[in-house]
Amino acid sequence: MNIIEYREFCLSFPGAEESFPFDEETLVFKVKGKMFSATDVDSFELINVKCDPVKAIKLREKYPFVIPGYHMNKKHWNSIKMDHPVPDGLLKEWISNSYQLVVAKLPKKTQEELKSL
Repeated sequence: MNIIEYREFCLSFPGAEESFPFDEETLVFKVKGKMFSATDVDSFELINVKCDPVKAIKLREKYPFVIPGYHMNKKHWNSIKMDHPVPDGLLKEWISNSYQLVVAKLPKKTQEELKSL
């Protein structure tokens, strides 16, 4: 997956938006103001995704290209090193899971609104 495919995939989720809230290099994807993924647009070295804390540890143990979230809460975020041959299917699964974790914490009314988009 390249950065264009990554961006298109992140924006394919209902209510997903992109912004540069931290600086001009860090592209952040949010749903209803809550971040579900981020990357550096210049280097595209890492993708940050939210993850269940237990699953996050298991993924880090299983895959050498998954590390604790860079500049993130390491309990809830993983970083995926893009200089490794990371299967697109895994990336999409992890990004999708990240989006779903964020949506699950939103108010029920907001969740219903997203389902109708």
